[in-house]
Amino acid sequence: MAEPTFTGVGVALFTVFGDNGEVDVAGTVAHANRVVEAGVRAVLVAGTTGEAETLTDTEREDLIAAVRSGLPPDVTVIAGAGAPWPRAAADRAMAARKAGADAVLVSPARGGVDAAELFGAVTAAVGGADRVIGYHNPGPLGVPGIEVDALPGLPVGAVKDSSGDPVRLLRELAEWGGRTYVGSAALLALAGPLGAPGALLAFANIQPEACIAAFGGDPDAQRSLTGLVVTGRAGGVRALKKKAGERYGISAVSRLGLR
Repeated sequence: MAEPTFTGVGVALFTVFGDNGEVDVAGTVAHANRVVEAGVRAVLVAGTTGEAETLTDTEREDLIAAVRSGLPPDVTVIAGAGAPWPRAAADRAMAARKAGADAVLVSPARGGVDAAELFGAVTAAVGGADRVIGYHNPGPLGVPGIEVDALPGLPVGAVKDSSGDPVRLLRELAEWGGRTYVGSAALLALAGPLGAPGALLAFANIQPEACIAAFGGDPDAQRSLTGLVVTGRAGGVRALKKKAGERYGISAVSRLGLR
């Protein structure tokens, strides 16, 4: 397996679906390889962008296993493993590791579940905090966020911060010793030059080259992502999948759009 940590730009991978909504495992693996060939260093499977809430546990595990076996061994594979309570999150994380994930991404849970208990259960299940990435994205997910002040007390080795808040990013880099992976493409040209180890981005499904250049500090590349940032904010995963379809010809079907 690859190391659970990575440096550079990772992709929050789309799950590719067929016309009737079935998971296209081969198509998903092919798309993962496409962006890895463009320079992406990590692949997040079954995250928010991968429409994880629409996937069964079997579908999740099959995707993780297929992506892991289909990518070069030095590319880090991360699996979404959020769940409503600690035991369920631990079970999902352990299943992801068995399927081949190098690390797991877990958000806090709704309903007042203690974050330290939740992340502690996941850490024990996967064999160490270095394999656990906390997910701060409270708005779209409808779950609690992870306050910067709370990070030192949580058994996680990294955080994916999708808030798009530059002040929060500055605090994470200055005040916390763990790894901060920026999840907002609007902050790439700030995050990379300031020393963030990496980024995990939906937009790397569509413009991996520009994401990599922007993270390296290229202001022109950062500005070139403006249209995608606006599209993603207005239309979410469904709109971004259409953009990927226009560039790469992958299916733009989203289970979020099926009834």
